[in-house]
Amino acid sequence: MRPVTEHDIRASFVNCSKGEAKRLGLPRELAGHPWDDLDFLGWRDPGAPERAYLVTERDGPLVGVALRVTSGASRAFTSRSMCSLCLTTHTSGGVALMTARRTGEAGRQGNTVGQYLCADLACSLYARGKREAAGGGVADESLTPEEKVARMRANLYSFLDKVAG
Repeated sequence: MRPVTEHDIRASFVNCSKGEAKRLGLPRELAGHPWDDLDFLGWRDPGAPERAYLVTERDGPLVGVALRVTSGASRAFTSRSMCSLCLTTHTSGGVALMTARRTGEAGRQGNTVGQYLCADLACSLYARGKREAAGGGVADESLTPEEKVARMRANLYSFLDKVAG
């Protein structure tokens, strides 16, 4: 992913108003992100932990999606959950159900799309083996890191297609 600016991020959102995009909390230190290892920039709002955001390049332009993080009961440490993007398994709260308001009329009527995602939105790093999930959440697969990244991107684009309706 190419490095992005605050203006790029705020202009990219497809499922919230311009006013909402203007007020959302941005990640700190954009320059410090590992851009070459990211397929999308994902972060939790530091001022509102139930909000999260995801911005990615898709066929050139940036596409941003505002997410709501559901607050569910914490599961036992031995219980595992899997991210639907990168297929990394996590223990105890490492995966969260995140919902995105759909675009257009469906979104204005309150329709949403949900996915179980890594709670820290670091799927790109997990897929590349640059970060390891607590509890050793790496499945024994015969895929190369490049194939895992391609699968994650396909899952991400499928989610974006559902949001766009």
